[in-house]
Amino acid sequence: MQIEQGGLLQFPIEKIMQVERACHAFPWTEKTMQSCLHGRYFNACLADEQTLIGFYIAERAGPDLTLMDICIHPEHQGRGYAKLLMEALLARADALQAENIFLEVRASNVAAISLYQHFGFVEMGLRKHYYPSTDGREDAVLMALPMLTL
Repeated sequence: MQIEQGGLLQFPIEKIMQVERACHAFPWTEKTMQSCLHGRYFNACLADEQTLIGFYIAERAGPDLTLMDICIHPEHQGRGYAKLLMEALLARADALQAENIFLEVRASNVAAISLYQHFGFVEMGLRKHYYPSTDGREDAVLMALPMLTL
């Protein structure tokens, strides 16, 4: 098992989308995924040989980073792999001298919110009716982690 910065590029888009679709009831489109693999976006993946287990995609905007997507295939969840990816993201943020990391998470995703709080993220607010859901729209919790201390 190994985390590789920029490692998603070694996988065909079909493999990436398999993990994305397995993780999210409302996954990104293939076009969105393709657009987030280049430019100001960066990623890391967790793989076992040629099997993609999980990944994150983040964006750099000035001195700040935004975690755009993080996925661990459901067959591999509950083993601490998301923590490994978060540690890789924090190491990358440190190397980039990021000032803050931001993210949005479904208000109902208690496990993800707990993971982010474990790493020191704090709630900054809500985006009302942000995410699609099976019964309408769901709020997004805005979270942030300040990276630089004064």
